[in-house]
Amino acid sequence: MMSAQDDLIGHQAAAPFAERAGHGDPRFTERYWYTLHPIEGSVDGVPMIIDVGMGYYPNKGVMDVFAGITVGRRQHNFRASRALGAAPLEAGAGPLRIEVLEGMKRHRLTLKDNASGLSFELDFEASFPAAQEKQNFRERKGVIEEDMVRISQFGRWRGWFAIGGQRHQVTPSSWWGQRDHSWGIRSEMRTDEAAPPVQQHSNFFWTWSMFQFEDMGISIFLKEREPGKPHYLSASEFLRGADGQVTHREATAVTHELEWADDPLGQTISTGRFTLEFADGPPRTVRMDGMVARFYLKGGLYGGFKGWNHGDHKGDYHDEHDVWDLDDAATRARARTLGDHVVRATCEGRQGVGISEYGVADGYPRYPGPQKHPAL
Repeated sequence: MMSAQDDLIGHQAAAPFAERAGHGDPRFTERYWYTLHPIEGSVDGVPMIIDVGMGYYPNKGVMDVFAGITVGRRQHNFRASRALGAAPLEAGAGPLRIEVLEGMKRHRLTLKDNASGLSFELDFEASFPAAQEKQNFRERKGVIEEDMVRISQFGRWRGWFAIGGQRHQVTPSSWWGQRDHSWGIRSEMRTDEAAPPVQQHSNFFWTWSMFQFEDMGISIFLKEREPGKPHYLSASEFLRGADGQVTHREATAVTHELEWADDPLGQTISTGRFTLEFADGPPRTVRMDGMVARFYLKGGLYGGFKGWNHGDHKGDYHDEHDVWDLDDAATRARARTLGDHVVRATCEGRQGVGISEYGVADGYPRYPGPQKHPAL
């Protein structure tokens, strides 16, 4: 089937976009993801973080989106899905839209008034160049399980958001954040007890962490089954010199020392250190200290929620919204571990902020304490 997208350049197969993305594999997915948070971790003493995302499934004819904000210990979620139909080029669904105003530099996120009570108009402005992570390729018994490209980027934010009838201004000096853009064959994550079977995970530690300073950005994506022996590592450093020029280094190794909070409801890092080594130049050690603000990605359907998974066809249009009490044991059990945890970062006298996603599964030789909770 031809669509408006086929009137643009960019084809990479002898077929319409709607028929041959990822060789027609229904798992082929393209995703945007964004977070923003105040550099102090709170607004007027109230911890906050905003998450926004979109998934495009050309071989399923579906686009889904989410937006949410955690205010203190309450997480507000909005989710929507639409059929691609005749508008496959519109990045969004319902009241949520994502616009690339200037590639690799400036994006605009808009959420119009809706029943969730959250609305915004926010511009992401890149503070460092985008980093392309190493190809994430995994094959098992001759079947490709994952083959994905991802770029990640640090930025500052401007605009406004409103929640519960109260409007807040967002300025680049006080709201920092990050984004990613991924595409390819993505392995399916199913951790929704409402739609069994639930995947069981064992014997691994992983983290996807981004730390931003005034003159430096460090990103880490690490997966390992044995400490010090990663089976996937992609980590970068961007450093801005006094002349404004930015240099880039790829890490050759990353080690970690983490301490876990006494959280009876889930996995929560209290503090930790990551040391990155490079082929050229000195290593870097980043200390992170967990702050209160955290957005659990179940609110955006990661792993599925209440029987709804990423890419599910929900008709021409469907949306949902809810509010979670993050101190409620049943809610946290459903939310599980996967989330964007705001952290304070320090490195060689620098003070910064960022987010860390992480999990440790039963059987990993280190960090036994949190393994009683699910890793994802």
